[in-house]
Amino acid sequence: MRQNVIFLLKTYLWTVAVFTVAKLGFMLFCGHGLSATDVGQVVAHGLSLDLSTALYFLIVPFLVTMVSVWWDNGRVLRRLLTTYNALVALAFALAFVADTSLYPFWGFKLDSSGLQYLSTPGEATASVSTGYLLVRLLAFIAVAAVVFWGYPRFPMPAARKRRVAETVAYIICIPLMVIGIRGGIDESTTNIGQVYFSQNQFLNHSAVNPVFNFLYSLSHRLDTDNAYQFMEQSACDRLTEGVYTTESTDTDTLLTTQRPDIVIILLESCGELFANVMPRLQQLKQEGIWFSQCYGNSWRTDRGTVCTLSGYPSFPSLSVMKMPEKSGSLPGIARTLRQQGYQTSYLYGGDINFTNMRSYLVATGWETLTWKNNYSREEQNTAEWGVRDDITFQTLFRQITAPRTQRALFGYSTLSSHEPWDVPAKRYDDEVQNAFSYLDDCLGDFIDRLKQTPQWNNLLIVLVADHGINYHDIDEQKPLLRNHIPLLMVGGAVREPRNVATLCNQTDICATLLGQLALPHDDFRFSRDVLSASYRHPTAVHNYNNAQLLIDSTGYILYDFDASRVAAGESTDREQLLRLNKAILQTTTDDLINR
Repeated sequence: MRQNVIFLLKTYLWTVAVFTVAKLGFMLFCGHGLSATDVGQVVAHGLSLDLSTALYFLIVPFLVTMVSVWWDNGRVLRRLLTTYNALVALAFALAFVADTSLYPFWGFKLDSSGLQYLSTPGEATASVSTGYLLVRLLAFIAVAAVVFWGYPRFPMPAARKRRVAETVAYIICIPLMVIGIRGGIDESTTNIGQVYFSQNQFLNHSAVNPVFNFLYSLSHRLDTDNAYQFMEQSACDRLTEGVYTTESTDTDTLLTTQRPDIVIILLESCGELFANVMPRLQQLKQEGIWFSQCYGNSWRTDRGTVCTLSGYPSFPSLSVMKMPEKSGSLPGIARTLRQQGYQTSYLYGGDINFTNMRSYLVATGWETLTWKNNYSREEQNTAEWGVRDDITFQTLFRQITAPRTQRALFGYSTLSSHEPWDVPAKRYDDEVQNAFSYLDDCLGDFIDRLKQTPQWNNLLIVLVADHGINYHDIDEQKPLLRNHIPLLMVGGAVREPRNVATLCNQTDICATLLGQLALPHDDFRFSRDVLSASYRHPTAVHNYNNAQLLIDSTGYILYDFDASRVAAGESTDREQLLRLNKAILQTTTDDLINR
């Protein structure tokens, strides 16, 4: 039995060592200016999660050694464990390389959301170069080889004299392993939050085991039970009363007509952070209706698109767009306007099947879809994500100015202001700023050309970012800066310029727009008419990766549900704001579950 114990101990310790070295690699490639103290704290605080996670992967070797007490066929058992170790090595290598590669783009640890992009690998890798992918492939092979060869070989079974005693010893170890996997005998089980220790979110993320985080996220996907159930329904209803109003009363009318042609443009990643390199957009703010206190609901395009076009909230750990059984039940600005005789079309220069976009658009009322495959092969290759913005803006111009007999709603998502920031212009050394400057030029030229057409007089253009992005030291830990986005209505249908300084979300576009058209919007349960007298409790919500931000007149609070703690915030009534934040998430998640 001694040799089996040594084998299991070596296997377990090697797995723990692999997890520790992976942390160091993660910090080396993703961190900036980290000290030896930071590294030591990350390793020390992450050790408990590593020890528990390693036990999961010890189960198969443990069972094989237990079987070897009674079955002497060592060659078969050794082959079985060799195959198992190879699979484990491949899985670990994939997790470590993917985690280290995706973190700079996503800002959070590897989780199950990455699986949703596997159906369109071309789009998922569009932000990076071939060289980048090749380096990652080589790293994957090298890491898998090292992990595999580091595992000890299974010892050939020897003659057993005390098989029953050895079996009893193994059985006694089973509950000890369960306790270790569980993280103790307390009510709280092993979880991600147990390794959080710093106000520096990167250090907390570094301490999290990516393998555990991935498995944990798989087991915490949406089901029929609301994982965000914080309070009794009556208390939840009292807290959220008045936050979401579905009627428009005494609405301030800002348009010259109730039936304009409408264009909704989602500006990729275009947070207010980049206002200084977008002079044309700033000029348009002086000409139209500028909602100067608008915040993005989420951090990804698929979420922000649903928020904008359906007035439906985003969620911390899932994408509604990628759930056809749910997204098809959502209200839609296109469906509502089609019922009023509008023809509807949507334009996107990328792959419209990415993140289940096509299914969502069709289900919510968009009739005609124009996307990458509608362009020539040469045009399709003008950017990594597809057709670059100056070309698609020309398409949109042609669509708007084409002869027609009906009122029309046009939707359009830009794409060039996204990694890898490959735009045909060079105005700034900073590639990110340069990309937004290019977007600004495209937008300005588009508006200038429309002003020269007869269609301009009856046109309302809604400009809004789909989300903000991390930029330099501005990240989710500075949520007011990161998630402040432009929302602007311009066009000949605008009566006069106006700065609407009321706090709001991009989800409020649907109700506000329909209020201006004097159309009911009761089915847009979570969209508020910002210009209505009924909008008495201005709030803005933003969420990402199991965390949610809430802003209201008392301040703001960012709550991390993994760590079960406030990550950032300033408020004159912190406790009340925290309770409201949880009540809003409970309410919205209940609505999604029941759809």
